[in-house]
Amino acid sequence: MEMKECSVKEFHADCPCRGLIDQIADKWSMMILAVLADGPLRFNAIKRGLEGITQKALTQTLRKLERNGIIERRVIATSPVAVEYEITDLGRTLIEPFKALYMWTKDKMPEVEAARAAFDARLEEAV
Repeated sequence: MEMKECSVKEFHADCPCRGLIDQIADKWSMMILAVLADGPLRFNAIKRGLEGITQKALTQTLRKLERNGIIERRVIATSPVAVEYEITDLGRTLIEPFKALYMWTKDKMPEVEAARAAFDARLEEAV
């Protein structure tokens, strides 16, 4: 199957970028990278930093990030055996864009809240 090239304005169904964008733009992926930004952590430490994530969702997201080369998983030979996760050099290239997106959400939240309130008011008027 031949993959089509994509552009910022056109994302074909078989564009390889779509899957990667879906992965890295996922809320849990972004939050995991934020939690790991200061250094490697064990699974439970990551989980404690992400209120509301299930063990299954964390495991699945960590595996996807590892598969894409964004994080690495390291087994620590202790008793019992421990596993720690760390952002790779490739993954570190996402930190600045994610920080910019986070700052945008903080800065624009009042405008977003106003837009939501106006939208909700229009919906209530229509009923």
